Amino acid sequence: MTPRCFVLGHPVAHSRSPLIHGSWLAEYGLAGSYERIDVAPADLPAFVARLRAGEFTGGNITVPHKEAMLALVDHATDAARAIGAVNTLWREGERICGDNSDVSGFLAHLDATAPGWDGRVGTALVLGAGGAARGIAFGLKGRGIGRIILVNRSHARAEELAAALGGSVEAADWTRRDALVGDADLVINTTALGMHGQPPLEIDLARLRPGTLVDDIVYVPLQTPLLIEATHRGGIPVDGLGMLLHQAVPGFARWFGVTPTVTPALRARLEADILGH
Repeated sequence: MTPRCFVLGHPVAHSRSPLIHGSWLAEYGLAGSYERIDVAPADLPAFVARLRAGEFTGGNITVPHKEAMLALVDHATDAARAIGAVNTLWREGERICGDNSDVSGFLAHLDATAPGWDGRVGTALVLGAGGAARGIAFGLKGRGIGRIILVNRSHARAEELAAALGGSVEAADWTRRDALVGDADLVINTTALGMHGQPPLEIDLARLRPGTLVDDIVYVPLQTPLLIEATHRGGIPVDGLGMLLHQAVPGFARWFGVTPTVTPALRARLEADILGH
C-alpha cells in the first residue's frame, strides 16, 4: 500500500509541512502522499479511528491538537510524555504511536548552526512557559545545560513549569528579562510574540554579550526583530525555520523508510514560499 500521510490541525492551511515532505518524496523518488487535513477538536477521536483502521500511514499534529492527541494514542515515547504533547504519529498494527520531534528538531538545528554549542552554554534564558518552552527546556536539560531560566508574562505558569521539570530549571519574573539577557549564553523566544500578526516581543538586548546565541522559534517573518537586533549586537542568530525542517526528519523516515537530509536547496524553497505570502 502506498503510504498516505498528513498534517492535522485547525486551521491548517498555513502549514508548510506538505512542501517539506513533498520535496523529499520527489528528491528520493518515493511513492506516497502528504496532505493537509483540517479537523475540529470535537472530531479528533473520529479521525484517530480512521488512522487506526488503516486509512493513513501516519502524520504530523499541529496546533491546537498536540496536547489532546497525547491522550488518544496507545503508546507515547518518553519525550512525548515528558513534554505533554505529540507532533508525530504512526501505526504499529492497530496501535497508534506518538512522539514529539519538536525537541530533537530544535536541538538538531542548533547543532547545525553552532556545532558544540552545548559545551559552551552555561545559562539559557527561555522566554515563555507554554508547550514549546516545556519541550525546549526538557531538551536543554537533556544536554546538561547547568542553568535554565524561564521567564513568562504569567509568573505562576513559569513557576509551575520549573517545578515540573526540576533540576537545573528555575523561574524568574518577566520584569527581569532585560537584566537576565546579560547572564545568558543562549536566549530563546518560545512565544508567538514577534510573529507576523502578533504583538511585538518587548525585550531590551542592551546587555547581550557578543557571541551569545539568540534563537527565535518564530519563522514568519524569517528575520524577526529579535534576531535582527541580536545580530546588530554581535549575537549569533538561530531562526525558527531550521527547527521546522529538522523536526520533520524522524516522521518522514518512519513513514517512507528513508532518512532525509535538510539541504540548503530545501531551505531556500521554504524561504521563497514564506516570502511569497
